[in-house]
Amino acid sequence: MSSGSRKNGYIALGSNLGDRLGFIERALAELSLRMKILEVSTIYESPPWGVKDQPPFLNCVAKIETDLSPRELLKVAKETELILGRKQRPRWREREIDIDILLLGDAVIETPDLTIPHRYLKERNFFLI
Repeated sequence: MSSGSRKNGYIALGSNLGDRLGFIERALAELSLRMKILEVSTIYESPPWGVKDQPPFLNCVAKIETDLSPRELLKVAKETELILGRKQRPRWREREIDIDILLLGDAVIETPDLTIPHRYLKERNFFLI
């Protein structure tokens, strides 16, 4: 079920395990089945954030257009991570793929499992570059 009104948003994708670029490319392909990918930033390599003793990340941000609600978009992001083989690990640890919602239209949400705008939007350089 979708909310019906189209809106733009931004999602962040990151990977620091295995074929990092491949995970990001496959995630974008999978997401494009459920939303329109309007633009994708340059891919950046960045040091881990939170827990430092792990490999560096490849990261990018995609501008999207969707009629999904914030909750529906979160569900699609989590399903995509599972489809690509993301394993459950403690918070801030390495990840095959990580998909975060940065912004979605004018949504402002703060719940335990979803915060829009993203809680660390201003603290992570690759989000802003």
